[in-house]
Amino acid sequence: MELAPASPQSPATRHFAVLVPAFDEAVNMPSLFSELADTFQRFDLNGEIVLVDDGSSDGTLEAARTAASSAGLDDRATFVRHRSNRGKTAALISGSRATNAPVLVLFDADLQHATDEIPRFLAELDRGYDLVAGRKVGEYSKQFVSGVYNRLSRAIFGVPARDLNSMKAFRREVLDEIHLREDWHRYLAVLAHARGFRIGEIDIELLPRRHGEPKYSGRGRVVVGLLDLVSVWFQLLFSRKPMLFFGLSGLFLAGVGVVVGLVSLYMRFVLGTGFRPLLTLVVFLVLLGGLLFVAGLVAELIAGLRAEVEDLRRELRG
Repeated sequence: MELAPASPQSPATRHFAVLVPAFDEAVNMPSLFSELADTFQRFDLNGEIVLVDDGSSDGTLEAARTAASSAGLDDRATFVRHRSNRGKTAALISGSRATNAPVLVLFDADLQHATDEIPRFLAELDRGYDLVAGRKVGEYSKQFVSGVYNRLSRAIFGVPARDLNSMKAFRREVLDEIHLREDWHRYLAVLAHARGFRIGEIDIELLPRRHGEPKYSGRGRVVVGLLDLVSVWFQLLFSRKPMLFFGLSGLFLAGVGVVVGLVSLYMRFVLGTGFRPLLTLVVFLVLLGGLLFVAGLVAELIAGLRAEVEDLRRELRG
């Protein structure tokens, strides 16, 4: 499908909000708001800023208010505070609820991407995309792990984006259509693609962190990311038809149990060499298969209720 050409009069350019999750980033607030103000002025952007202080203990919120005032952004800045650290996904959701802008730009407070990237993302949305993902270029510390994770995600989900965990811009309908669980912000493009939204991508430079320490690092993040990947895969593949997984698995195990049972009967009455553990295995396989089948029926009921809730949400939004 050919996308529409960029237009400076499009809604993306006229009204958008920059969502900035921030956790212990007080030292970066002056530079952040100064550079946002400069970008807005030079590119004549009519945007707003929603900063979400995600339970910081270093005075990030106060520093952000002061920096916004110094940069002349008082009338464009909105501030949201979480009492405790709830993570980037929760910050994204809280920030989106604090604005009615039809276009949202997810921007990190550590300034590892230039604020001048924002108009490039808006231009891509103007061409007809629903979500535009940034692909980090250059060398960075977690490049190998990130590359493996992104290639695995592309192979599993077929999403047309090579970097799932970077700066993004998207239309509000994307966030309205999907449900994000904890730490699922990195799968926003995957879930949007599964819903039929058009996904675009641009290369963006990853800049060195100026101040402070990275908040999302460590081996534990890799494990969490892989487990989340499996969860998203399961949801997209089986949530609509859970009997495909539970029912088929249950029937297969029960069938294996029947076969093992026939073998044990043959051994007992024909060969005269009964093997009692086989009977235990038969009972186990048949019971487990039955439980999985029943779980599939219950999951089908839940899936039906979920579909009704989603339909109701669409009607209320419409």
